[in-house]
Amino acid sequence: MKNLNEILGAIGCVLKPILLLAIRLYWGWHFCIFGWGKLTHLDKITGYFASLGLPMPHLQAIMAGSVECFGGAFLLLGLCARIVSVPLMFTMTVAYLAAERPALHAIFSNPDKFTGADPFLFLYAAVLIFVFGPGKISIDAIFCEKTASE
Repeated sequence: MKNLNEILGAIGCVLKPILLLAIRLYWGWHFCIFGWGKLTHLDKITGYFASLGLPMPHLQAIMAGSVECFGGAFLLLGLCARIVSVPLMFTMTVAYLAAERPALHAIFSNPDKFTGADPFLFLYAAVLIFVFGPGKISIDAIFCEKTASE
């Protein structure tokens, strides 16, 4: 049993950077696309944010679009990934609070509603990168490796 656990642990260690790369590439790209969509359709997004009752909807649309677009690009590259995951998590939390309030309130009573809401997987990906870092296949890892050897 101990050997099996060690083998599985070794396999997990090999797969971890690949999984983190896949998460970063997939969700970083999607953050970019959604953010770009907000930035290129500011009038529509501003109107939507205003309908949600958000203060300063135009500024909020610019901020959300910028965080998603540029934060997603940084996530994709694995550049300052942990740092950029913080504003991404904040943006997805605001999305829950503003646009998915019923899903947020159903977190314990109806978890499927909570996990099925649009911001969930984006928030989950940002949390994973915050907790585990960008992985060995990232620009962050190259910089950390370079400074560690100096």
